[in-house]
Amino acid sequence: MSVAATDQALYQIVTEAEPDTIDGVLARMDRIDGVLEDNDGLKWFNRLYRMVTEEVDLRPPNNGWKDIAWLDRLDVVFAGFYFRAIAAFLNNSRNAPDAWDALMEARFRDGIDRIQFAVAGMNAHINHDLALALIETNRQSGITPTAASPQFADYQAVNQLLATVMPRALDVLATGVLGQIAQDTGKAGRLLAFWNICKARDLAWMSSDHLRNLDGLQLDLALAAQDQITGVLGRAILLCR
Repeated sequence: MSVAATDQALYQIVTEAEPDTIDGVLARMDRIDGVLEDNDGLKWFNRLYRMVTEEVDLRPPNNGWKDIAWLDRLDVVFAGFYFRAIAAFLNNSRNAPDAWDALMEARFRDGIDRIQFAVAGMNAHINHDLALALIETNRQSGITPTAASPQFADYQAVNQLLATVMPRALDVLATGVLGQIAQDTGKAGRLLAFWNICKARDLAWMSSDHLRNLDGLQLDLALAAQDQITGVLGRAILLCR
């Protein structure tokens, strides 16, 4: 099925050869931002995702990263799942994740705050995509990280950074966007109490360990359940008042 005329520019961006560096990922997000209107909920997830990606890139922990090559590879692989999810939805592909439907189907719906769109996107990307990105990154790297590994230490360091960055970034989306009417900043706290990014990332790490040991029907059923549950949670986020 063909892509809607209004989404042709977006579709062209997300179907180009995927970036292989953090700078390339940020540049693609900037281009996506440039073609999305302010009334498009995807714009606000993309804006939040870009903000937190840049923060992780520019703010290493005090003692530095333990395996920066692995972390950069994870960020690039992870972003690829986002770009492909957009492309699949716009093209009405059977491979489009249900987890992303909550946000993508509500992109232009009235009565939903920018920060709800942003958190709904984070929910889809982390609860659905991150475990798969970890599996793929570790496959490419030829490693199986454990809780004692430098990769896990970096992963946890990112959690600590995001715990600070997320509330601030959501406040920026709610009140600090040029030309936009300020929205309910108190809702950011309510959303983060309902959906915690660090807990979601911890669950994604555990899920990657579990999924890696499955195959065949067991893997298909586990992925389908994960996809469906993530979609239900995304719709709950968009209903938050």
